[in-house]
Formats: sequence, structure tokens, C-alpha cells
Amino acid sequence: QCTYLEIEQVEHTHAVVLSRPAWLWGAEMGANEHGVCVGNEGVWTREPLGEDEALLGMDLVRLGLERGSSAREALEVITVLLERYGQGGSCKEEPVPFVYHNTFLLADRAEAWVLETAGRYWAAQRIPEGSRNISNQLSIGRDITAEHAGLRQRARSQGWWGGHQEFSFAEVFSLEQQPPRMEAAKARFCAGRELLQQHAGHITAETFMSILRDKGSGICVDSEGFRTAGSMVSVLPRDPALPCVHFFTATPDPSRSVFKPFVFVAGVKPVPQVRSPSFPQDPAKQIPRFQSSVDRRHQLYRRHQAALELMEQDQERGQKLLETLRELEQQGLEGMKALLEGTVTPSPEELADLFFDCVEAEMKFY
Repeated sequence: QCTYLEIEQVEHTHAVVLSRPAWLWGAEMGANEHGVCVGNEGVWTREPLGEDEALLGMDLVRLGLERGSSAREALEVITVLLERYGQGGSCKEEPVPFVYHNTFLLADRAEAWVLETAGRYWAAQRIPEGSRNISNQLSIGRDITAEHAGLRQRARSQGWWGGHQEFSFAEVFSLEQQPPRMEAAKARFCAGRELLQQHAGHITAETFMSILRDKGSGICVDSEGFRTAGSMVSVLPRDPALPCVHFFTATPDPSRSVFKPFVFVAGVKPVPQVRSPSFPQDPAKQIPRFQSSVDRRHQLYRRHQAALELMEQDQERGQKLLETLRELEQQGLEGMKALLEGTVTPSPEELADLFFDCVEAEMKFY
């Protein structure tokens, strides 16, 4: 059972860790036990939006992670399900539908992909080296590694492409009249690319954290009713003997949140402090949907919000708290660095408790 649709189950699913809007089944981003990471962004294209309930892009993120043991496999899972079921339905817990198509970043220890969609149509680009970012717009041009079998025929039949000139997915499928929010996306996309290029050759987890916290570029959003809801950074060593380390904030606004490390091991300790409550009469599951609202904030979110209010009221204490939180984050980063360099070998029990312990420490500070 996905957010709106029920689809056929597979024989085996992988362990996943997900950062997701609490009301739905899918996820904005996450990782699986094989070191596969997937994240998505909304995009608007020439293909009509599916107001009918289908798979959400966020459902596809989770399905790719549950069913793919490599980035390429996750991509195949997503594209097969997209072609079969389509994408559509509201992506927001509100009575007025908010609908979009999706772009995805997929990575594992060996390779990375960008997958971009327009309705049931799609194009994918393999990223062999360097850096790549996405930001609420189509960005795959002529360099297409794989595509929907009927993609070019669709473009010709709609009069979007003549068939003689070179085919660029972004040029052909992007809207001629972009919605105003796309202008901000363009600036954000360029800023992200520049920030990544500035650090080319020596990008670390800290580099990504600082980019995700960049407010000037609009990458870290905190305005007009929109706020960056959760952030994630993953370190995927090429050496399969080393574990993948995934850092999650589990709270909004990364500039004022703590990135906490998570490692897949047997017997991972559950962390109820970052699980949103469930409701027997959930307005997202009752038809008609979204007729009432419920408070979905988990314990860490509530304490974090109270601390943010304090920061705003008392600048001095706020600054002190922020410094304490950065120290906590630094400890996690240093511990993970030692683990990945092989200078320390934590016991499996320590790793199983890792994320729980970091969340507990953060809650104590609040």
C-alpha cells in the first residue's frame, strides 16, 4: 500500500532509512542497506499534471530503495513502475491539490544517476565523475544515457520537436512559460553548481553540510511558507569493507539543525523520538482527504522548535546553543571519520545505538 495506490509486492525488500513527510508512505530521500541513496524534487513540464491519484514521486523514492540493490537497479525499478502506474495526486497535506512531476538523484558506491520525468516519460543520465545537482527544473540536455522507448515519438507527435535537430530532453519538455517559482529554481541550480565546483576535488561531508545551509543561494529555504524540512548527507566509500555513513537532521532548517550519523548494522536501535505519531482516524487516509489537520511533529521536532524560539528571543543564549549543537555535530563527524579511516573499530552494538544516542544527546541539550 503506497500513499494512494496498492501495487504488487516483491519477494524481497531491503532495509531502508527514510526522511519523509509524516502523512504519506513514500520519502523525500533516504538510503538502503546496500549503500544506495535516492532523493527527489518536484518539477513542472509540458506533460499535463496527473490530478488523479497515482504514485507520488516520493513513493517511487521509497520503492527504488526497497527494491534496488544498486543505483542502476533502483532507477530501473522507478522507471518500470512509473510507466506502469503513472505519477499523480496531491503532494501536500492540504485540501487544495499541489501536484508535480519529479526529478531524482540516485547514487551508490560505484556510480550516480540523474533521472528526470514528465508524466510517464523519462530520461536518465549517468554521472561518471565530478559533481551534479538538481533543483526543481529539467536539467538533462543532449547527454542522455537511457530513456523511455516512446520519448522522442511523444515529442514529435506533440509538435515539440521536429526530429531533425539534436534532441535535448530539458529543451523539448520544459514549459515555455515557466511558473514564477521556476525562476528561483534556476538561480538555486546555478548556485549549487558553482558551490560544488568551488570545492571540486576536495569535497567532504562538511562541504555538503555547508552548501545545504547556504541561505544566500536559496538552497536553504526559510521563507514564504516554505522551509527546508529535512537534510541528508551520505558518505559512500568505494571500498566495500567500509560502511556507508548517512547523516540526517530529522528537523527543519539545516542552518540551525544537527546532522546525526546513521550506519546500517544488524539490530539498529529504534528511535521513537524522530517517528511522527500515527492517528487511527488519519485525515490523509480518509476519503475525502485532508478535511482536518493533525499535529504530526515528533518529539525531537517539538523540542527543536522550542529551542529555535529561544534562539530568536535571546540572541546571546541562541548563539551559545548553536555553538553547542555544532560541537555535537563535530563529534559525530570526527567519530565517523575515524571509522572510515580505520583508526577506530566501534563494536556493532555501538553502531546499532549510534543514531539513537545522537538524538538523545541533542534532546538533552534542548
